[in-house]
Amino acid sequence: MKDYPITEQQAKDMFEAHSAYIYGIALMMTKQRVLADDITQETFLRAFAKYHLYDPSRPLRPWLYRIAVNTSRNLLRRKTWIQLLAGVPIEGKEHSAESIALHSENQLELWQAVSHLSAKLREVISLHYYAGLSLPETAEVLSIPLGTCKSRLHAALRKLRECGELDPGVLMMKEGLK
Repeated sequence: MKDYPITEQQAKDMFEAHSAYIYGIALMMTKQRVLADDITQETFLRAFAKYHLYDPSRPLRPWLYRIAVNTSRNLLRRKTWIQLLAGVPIEGKEHSAESIALHSENQLELWQAVSHLSAKLREVISLHYYAGLSLPETAEVLSIPLGTCKSRLHAALRKLRECGELDPGVLMMKEGLK
């Protein structure tokens, strides 16, 4: 790849390994599929261009998430409108049609509730539950102290519990966030 400090094979491997999660983070932050596609593309272009700044002794995923979060924040700062979260596709094991429909409905209900949280609370929920980052990794990606990360997660979960329309059982399913 001309003009990039990364080989074509490294870039391809990075994209294949992390693009789905980056897209998921972008989708949860912007609530729009087209914008999530743009953010995913921009995240990888920035990562390829700044690859020389990446420290190989550290995990790649949090570094990419930091780029994705910053790219999303920059885009949202420029936007004055936000639509409701589109349904996040279900991946994983095959189930009966009834369980798939119930899981899909619960997942959509949960993400619609998450979409009503403030951007700061939504970021913590998205990175911790959807992306599967630990709280210290989430704090590092967001460049906030661990205590702040924990308090935002607690506040987000409290607000989700207070949401009158949300079935309490939905909150208990961590897999529903993935």
